[in-house]
Amino acid sequence: MSDVQRPLPPKKDVALALLEREPSVFIHLDPRRPGVSVPKWFTGQPQLILQVGMNMAIAIPDLKVDDDGISCTLSFNRAPFWCRLPWHAIWALVSEDQRGMVWPEDIPADLAAQKQQRPAVAPPQKPAKRPRPRLAAVAPPSGDDERSDEAADDARARDRARPQLEPVEAGERLGAGEAPARDAGAPVRALAPVPAPALAPVRSTEEREDDESGGSGEPEPKPRQGAGKPKRELPPYLRVIK
Repeated sequence: MSDVQRPLPPKKDVALALLEREPSVFIHLDPRRPGVSVPKWFTGQPQLILQVGMNMAIAIPDLKVDDDGISCTLSFNRAPFWCRLPWHAIWALVSEDQRGMVWPEDIPADLAAQKQQRPAVAPPQKPAKRPRPRLAAVAPPSGDDERSDEAADDARARDRARPQLEPVEAGERLGAGEAPARDAGAPVRALAPVPAPALAPVRSTEEREDDESGGSGEPEPKPRQGAGKPKRELPPYLRVIK
């Protein structure tokens, strides 16, 4: 078999196929070629990329693809400009998902030289793996050690549960409100009833005044009802005894 390379498809066919299937297409061109119509500030650079499409959010109503190239009105810095892109100035057509075609014979010579001089980017190196830590076997505790640990735990638990007793010296005096110690075996003596004190009758102020003045102590006759004499009110310092 011969090593003859197959010819690349025409740029017009590739452009129409991408525009019909994709939302937009990126056009790579050399703006210095004759017949190119773009804003003047782009005409001095070796590469220009323009985005066109039939299904874009902002429609391009005058987009046209014919035998001479692609023409349409695009916006640059919010200002419209009619662009003319002949096929001999276009060297690549790429869709949004990076599918397309490149025509190497139309790539600008200075741009191709820059790509050849550019050093190849080395792939990022994976970080070195850290050595795994080695695990050492630990001998299980013996039966004697387990029993000694359990005995120590039991002793500490008993010490915490046991109340702390303080020594008391012999003959120490009892504090206020403390009862003397009693022998548990000694019999308990019953307490004798205490007779209630006899209450003396309370005498009024008039009786006490008669005693002091030497009166006979006999009660005075009460006034009859309806005599018209007002009753004397009790002094406020007297209390009612029940």
